[in-house]
Amino acid sequence: MRPLGGWLFGTLADRRGRKTAMTISVLLMSFGSLLIAITPTYNKIGIFAPALLLLARLLQGLSVGGEYGTSATYLSEIAGPGSRGFYSSFQYVTLIGGQLIALGIQLLLQRVFLSAAELEQWGWRIPFFLGAILAIVAYYLRRNMEETVVPGNTPVAAKQRGSIRVLFQKHPLAVVQVVGLTLGGTLAFYTYTTYMQKFLVNTVHLSRDRSTIITFWLMLIYAALQPLFGWLSDRYGRKPFLLGFGILGTLCTVPILTALSSADSEWSAFVLILTALVIVSGYTSICAVVKAEMFPSEVRALGVGLPYAITVALFGGTAEYIALWFKDKGHESYFYWYVTGCIFISLVTYALIRDTKATSLMDREVDLADKGNTTV
Repeated sequence: MRPLGGWLFGTLADRRGRKTAMTISVLLMSFGSLLIAITPTYNKIGIFAPALLLLARLLQGLSVGGEYGTSATYLSEIAGPGSRGFYSSFQYVTLIGGQLIALGIQLLLQRVFLSAAELEQWGWRIPFFLGAILAIVAYYLRRNMEETVVPGNTPVAAKQRGSIRVLFQKHPLAVVQVVGLTLGGTLAFYTYTTYMQKFLVNTVHLSRDRSTIITFWLMLIYAALQPLFGWLSDRYGRKPFLLGFGILGTLCTVPILTALSSADSEWSAFVLILTALVIVSGYTSICAVVKAEMFPSEVRALGVGLPYAITVALFGGTAEYIALWFKDKGHESYFYWYVTGCIFISLVTYALIRDTKATSLMDREVDLADKGNTTV
């Protein structure tokens, strides 16, 4: 559903505005969370229970597929030319923040409020209720935010705004570059965040509670790194940080994961994962602004969202399954090389593209607007 969401909401954002697309997407997410929270068990409604859960997850996949491109576009557009990297880095701050809140709620439910039996029977529904409530808060905030692009005020023809045909005809190279930019970064991100909790339990042999606590503190530090890297990219350019991630990710992934698999203490595991997350920050902190700066406003949300969603669905979303499949076959180290290979492909992309800070299409649009205002 991610690619479908990237296309649907990207088109909507380019044609009707970023605000409209983001408002609808968060309502879908809220409804999906609420549906999961209230769905009766299989014992009560039979096959309708998994069917409703599937529907809820499809709606959430549609929502999150459209959320990235639109929010990346909005954060990049609302910032000034000298602060786009800093502003857009908060996309991953909030993404990681969502994981932190989820981990925090999990710890509270596990260790303070509920027994293991209560958590399994009904307590698991609580986070989904909270997710629905938080989405309503986000809806209120988005309803009152400033629109960055008003389609009716631009000279571009309506049929060209958000057009997938225009995107692939006029910007095919940028689309391919977004795939290359995303491939290694998204796989590394999912490996060291989503999959790492299972890795710490299954391979490092930590308890689930200890794994959750370690992951919580790692995510907190990781979130704090994003604005720092974004701010630095505004001063020194985007490309050095992408190249840093690509080179270090290619050289260090296998050693880090190999050492982590045989870690003999929680501290050594913590340091190894933190090292990996510092490396990955070279991508996650600026990936939004880099992609947004590659497209003109009339296809920006679609150009960022669709190729990103396809790549994440194919590589990021499958990271855990591939890792566990290799482990089940007795070749867990093959996954380390798989991640390394994908990062290397992205490294080639980083080496070939120009620094978008210096070639940003947003700057050209601002210059044209300023000239138009001066003429008037």
